Amino acid sequence: EYARQRGLRRLIIPVPALTPKLSSLWLGLVTPIYARVGRALIEGVRNDTVVVDHAARDVFAVRPRNLREAIARALRNEDRDFAETRWSNALSSGRKELPSYGGVRFGSRIVDSRTAFVPHEPARVFQPIQRIGGRTGWYYGNALWRLRGFIDLLVGGVGMRRGRTHPRRIVVGDALDFWRVEAFEPDRLLRLRAEMKLPGRAWLQFEVEPVAGGSEIRQTALFDPRGLFGILYWYGLYVIHGFIFSGMLRGIARAASKAPAPLHPLPTAARTSS
Repeated sequence: EYARQRGLRRLIIPVPALTPKLSSLWLGLVTPIYARVGRALIEGVRNDTVVVDHAARDVFAVRPRNLREAIARALRNEDRDFAETRWSNALSSGRKELPSYGGVRFGSRIVDSRTAFVPHEPARVFQPIQRIGGRTGWYYGNALWRLRGFIDLLVGGVGMRRGRTHPRRIVVGDALDFWRVEAFEPDRLLRLRAEMKLPGRAWLQFEVEPVAGGSEIRQTALFDPRGLFGILYWYGLYVIHGFIFSGMLRGIARAASKAPAPLHPLPTAARTSS
């Protein structure tokens, strides 16, 4: 049922013997949960959990959800919590133990994040982010972006033809090349959801936070792979994506340094580093 709701295809192969310990180690290898959690779940399967006494329904007002509803609700809650995460807080620069290749896993999602410092206030630094896409381009490797759009057209996607509706103004729901604006907070946040053909779901998010002496731009690429092909897609193109996203962030930082000062700068309290 979970695979059906996620759009996954899973082949179940029976094996003659597999102990709970081996099963838990296998879960720890191929799923984003810890082996000890998987072992506890697997060991619990030996206990009969089929309800034969329905007296509890008469005593308590709680009405259980069925399996399909429970999984759908869990997926919705996971999506909401994931979307509302502030990656500027979740991914601290002090976490040196995190792996450098392939990004960081959060559940089934993979997160690749990088930062750049610009010695200007957030309102000024956010200007090139707000103009991204369309005629402005993506600040680095525009030919590669157009090639990606052409490939997307060949496989039935939207490609890069849509551009953007306004060169500077952004509204949630706007199309932006082959992205869709999912969240926007002036001078602080822009999150784009990919609408190109992908073996999974993808987002690209920009956050600008005030720090001592200027602002920090955090650029975060998020991918929710669909099945094995989605995982192979992410890791197979990770070097290329890292090359493009690093160049994009540098280009945004350069453009922010050259951007004119905003006509109405933020109040002093808003520009103070927390």
